[in-house]
Amino acid sequence: MSIAPPNQVPPGWYPDPSGERQWRVWTGASWSEATRPYGERTPPSPVASMLPLITSLQWLLRYGIVAIFGGIGIVTSTLAHWPGTHAPMPLWLAEISIDTGLALLCAATALFALALRELDGKWSIRACVPGLNAVLTSDRIIRRVAGKSTRGRIGSQVLLIALYVTQSHAQPWLGLALVVAALDQMQWIQALIDQLIGPALSNESLAS
Repeated sequence: MSIAPPNQVPPGWYPDPSGERQWRVWTGASWSEATRPYGERTPPSPVASMLPLITSLQWLLRYGIVAIFGGIGIVTSTLAHWPGTHAPMPLWLAEISIDTGLALLCAATALFALALRELDGKWSIRACVPGLNAVLTSDRIIRRVAGKSTRGRIGSQVLLIALYVTQSHAQPWLGLALVVAALDQMQWIQALIDQLIGPALSNESLAS
């Protein structure tokens, strides 16, 4: 299949892009082999029932991770070069940078809150606490994928971020710590998305 809906189109049944008179499943990233003739009654889709969770994870993968790590990087760098420090930047640039970083962190907080709500199945006060909701979301995601305690991995991510925040002004190369933490987060989120979509589409293929 060479024709694909835009990336923002959610997983589900769509007219077959090959021109055949049938429906075909779009996984959110590519066309699957699951098809169904036009006019055939379509049973409730497992993908559809998980769509809010899958969508929140996709938003987190595309925007949330960039927002939280980008925000941390911008705020930390700006404070290290705030007017009055040993290597200051102009005040106007510092104000723009800090506002940009805080805006990114606010956006990340909202996206992590939404993902945590879908993972837990309910809203909680913890979902709205910046930083804490990111840690809890990571914990829920890794537990679902790995099926075991994640304290060590979550602790290592927090340590990398803390190392960057406290030492990057003297050791700029520590920016790699944020990159490593971000890539690790993205890997786990993508693994959970694949885990959620895969079995559902397999069931639909068997039902057809």
